[in-house]
Amino acid sequence: MHYKIPYLPPEKNLETTPILKKLVLAHKALAELKGVASTVPNQSVLVATLSLQEAKDSSEIENIITSQDELYRSDYSSKSFTSLEAKEVHNYAFALRQGSNEVEKRGLIRLNDILSVQKEIVENAAGFRKLPGTELKNSRTGEVVYTPPQDPEEIVALMKNLEVFINDDALSDLDPLIKMAIIHHQFESIHPFYDGNGRTGRILSVLYLLKLDLLESPILYMSRYVNQTKDEYYRLLQLVRKTGSWEEWILYMLEAVYQTSTETVIIIKKIKNLMQTFKKEIREKAPQIYSHELLNNLFRHPYTKIEFAAKEAQIHRNTASKYLEELVKMGLLAKHRFGKENLYLNKSLFKLLVGND
Repeated sequence: MHYKIPYLPPEKNLETTPILKKLVLAHKALAELKGVASTVPNQSVLVATLSLQEAKDSSEIENIITSQDELYRSDYSSKSFTSLEAKEVHNYAFALRQGSNEVEKRGLIRLNDILSVQKEIVENAAGFRKLPGTELKNSRTGEVVYTPPQDPEEIVALMKNLEVFINDDALSDLDPLIKMAIIHHQFESIHPFYDGNGRTGRILSVLYLLKLDLLESPILYMSRYVNQTKDEYYRLLQLVRKTGSWEEWILYMLEAVYQTSTETVIIIKKIKNLMQTFKKEIREKAPQIYSHELLNNLFRHPYTKIEFAAKEAQIHRNTASKYLEELVKMGLLAKHRFGKENLYLNKSLFKLLVGND
């Protein structure tokens, strides 16, 4: 089908009664998530763990499937990956963290930031589409369901308009969560890249919430909800194109924010409790090895290794090795041999994350 993408902001009244009711719930849940996350002394621990969960689910929407085990045994910093799929997921998590850093620095989301995110995800710098031929097809039937803009100049013009809509609050006084839903739909409809549009669009939603300070760190785990309701997600994207009616799509995105904020609060509380348990046990049974840095390391990497512990706790490799072995004896970690190195699994954290899968 052909859909003439309108320039933003939309001209329709989008703040309907059902949307306003759902907005209250979504904002309340998002505020609780921000509050609970702020009680964790080092939010980078949550970012490391939850950004990988978000990356895993967002990639799964595009049929890039990896197990939790493959995911956590891989390491982006040393470019050590257990599979091609795990590598793609780690690329996504890195793009999410990099994008967040840029937004934090500037308070803006520029086209360059969107291009950088997509480049990290797909590992090429092709940029916006310049050649015709891109069509979106039903994966089961092969039927073309939507043809995005083919003219490179139109793609650039629409993306520039989107950039202004994202950053210029004077352009529209719509609630930020309604704007987030519109931004996501507009980006997916422009479909500016040859590859990585869905994943880039989902990162863009999180970056927008960070820009507005509705989140402090990129921990909203929205792709899980989209993954569970994938058919509805695609149906509603298409419904706006066919009918011009936004209400169902906006309600869907608000429900995604509500559900995932609520679920992420539960996960963070469990991680926080687990950290307290580890802290208490190590201090009681092996006080000589305890440090905040070591504790954070055990929760930043569900599979840690000697070099990670040494670097993050700022101790010698031999000391790190002794400390990890001590934690194995205490039953807090499980030692696994992979190739030439030992990995130390935080069993309780891994179980928590897998149980949430």
